[in-house]
Amino acid sequence: MSDTLPTDHLIAMPLAELPAAAIFDCDGTLVDTMPTHFRAWRETLDAAGHPTIFPETQFYEWAGTTATAITERLNEIHGLALHPESTAAAKEELFATLLVGVEPVAPVVAEARRLFALGVPLAVASGGWRAVVDESLRAIGIRDLFVGIVGSEDVTHGKPAPEVFLRAAELLNTAPEKCVVFEDAAGGILAAHRAGMKCVDITKFL
Repeated sequence: MSDTLPTDHLIAMPLAELPAAAIFDCDGTLVDTMPTHFRAWRETLDAAGHPTIFPETQFYEWAGTTATAITERLNEIHGLALHPESTAAAKEELFATLLVGVEPVAPVVAEARRLFALGVPLAVASGGWRAVVDESLRAIGIRDLFVGIVGSEDVTHGKPAPEVFLRAAELLNTAPEKCVVFEDAAGGILAAHRAGMKCVDITKFL
């Protein structure tokens, strides 16, 4: 399948027509947590004795990738033997301790609130752990907007595979083609396209 992103799969925010359901990425889309995630990665890898790998530019290029998959990629690139699951767990647990003071991505949260008020069912589909995503949403007071959360442990293949969004559509009991996704990362936009969903690239509105 081509990785080209067709422009007809990008629609304006706010939406001209209400979707049957809406699915939101969390980190960098609803909550401004990406710098905090990078800090957690940096401290985790530094503690493991690898202070020179995974620079910030690479971190943002891999946005949306699960922590386990990131560890596997780092092992392959650098010839390391980091344990994917335990490294991911250490990083996610550290991230959870750093959530105090995180801020919402205001225009996207405003759109989520608008859609919720209009009766559109909402879900979150993330490459992060479900419990950590839940904490992030609670930190900015919007957890109650969402029917549920699909996290990395709920899928076999993370973004840019479409599975996380297809699972969210099932959770919302809505056909994929009737859903709209809100995303900030290229991998997430590609995943939404592969799921047959329209996608709002929120970076065009920030």
